Amino acid sequence: MARNVSRRSFVKFSGLAAAGMGGASILAGCGGSSSSNGDKTIKIGVLGPYSGDVAQYGLACRYGADLYFEQNPKIGDYTVELNEQDEKGDATEAVNAYNKMSQEGVVGIVGDVTSTPTIAVAQASANDGIPCVTPSATAADVVTFGDNTFRACVTDPFQGKLIADFAAKQGWKTVGSIYNSGDDYSTGVQKAFVEECAAKGVSTPDNLQLGYSAGDVDFKTQLTTIISAGVDAIFSPNYYSDDGKIISQARQQGYTGPVFGVDGWSNIASGGYATASELQNCYYCCSFIANNDDEKVKKFVSDYEAKYNETPTNFCALGYDAAMVLAEGIKVALDGGAKPDDKDFVDKAVAGIAGNKVSGVTGDISFNGTGDPEKSSLIISFDADGNEVVFGSIEA
Repeated sequence: MARNVSRRSFVKFSGLAAAGMGGASILAGCGGSSSSNGDKTIKIGVLGPYSGDVAQYGLACRYGADLYFEQNPKIGDYTVELNEQDEKGDATEAVNAYNKMSQEGVVGIVGDVTSTPTIAVAQASANDGIPCVTPSATAADVVTFGDNTFRACVTDPFQGKLIADFAAKQGWKTVGSIYNSGDDYSTGVQKAFVEECAAKGVSTPDNLQLGYSAGDVDFKTQLTTIISAGVDAIFSPNYYSDDGKIISQARQQGYTGPVFGVDGWSNIASGGYATASELQNCYYCCSFIANNDDEKVKKFVSDYEAKYNETPTNFCALGYDAAMVLAEGIKVALDGGAKPDDKDFVDKAVAGIAGNKVSGVTGDISFNGTGDPEKSSLIISFDADGNEVVFGSIEA
């Protein structure tokens, strides 16, 4: 489709608001420009929630992206300048931040991060066509609004199907679920999980698929209903702050059976929401853990720990890989002779992403006609000390 990207001139701009860390300064002008010393620059946006209730996810993705661009400060002959915007976990704020980035001349965006704001940005960016690579937004609709939106993570339906296949393989006959009924992520995974369980012969009775509201901290009523039914396992497809409480409260009720979930569990062990003993017999699917023996992963972990003095989570790794996907796609456009100021540059960058394959720290990532990646996933469990360990892997 034809695209017309707005390019206004602005004076020097500081990209972060209320994020707790300084952002890179942005020079005014178009997506590609020359500074006073003659260096050519290219502007890349990094968008996410850096304050608010889901800031831990946004900051993790941002730190991964920052590390990638620190290690790879140039794309072709162009020096990268980052425009980093805090959308505070709000869809309206996300669209406002996207519009600001577009006006300030970014040629690609790493972000957004959580599903609802990412959908809003995908809708807003479809006409402009600026390539957006979300590290972690897993809702199915994210990539359906235009061919410019991609993701480095697997989708909610994929995770739901994958973890249902895992449940069937484990021999669990009856599963109860507790999920956030007002969250796109949780409900998307839950729906796909129930559908795949039906296909695989795993029973998920309607009266044992129980929702809760955002902000709830007491899950004892739902857990009592599920546990008293004698289920083989409990499915908890939420973010780790809720999942940790659910696991802890289930163990307090004397339940020792399996509890399992999806990639929102990442960081559950270090988040302090469940103890090492409570995490025994727990599982989740995810594309990255820090103690993987893969050499690429080991180097990434070492570099990340040296920069931030903490161990990276799955979201950090996905932020790194999303930046890699975007940068490699832009490089294809530059190598083909396009310049950031060209009218059709964003189209060529999108095509570069769609036709490229990168070897990331979360696995090899490629796209086959959609913005959804083709990649494998890990099944993660926990050792006696609460450390994450690879239980197995499943190919896409």
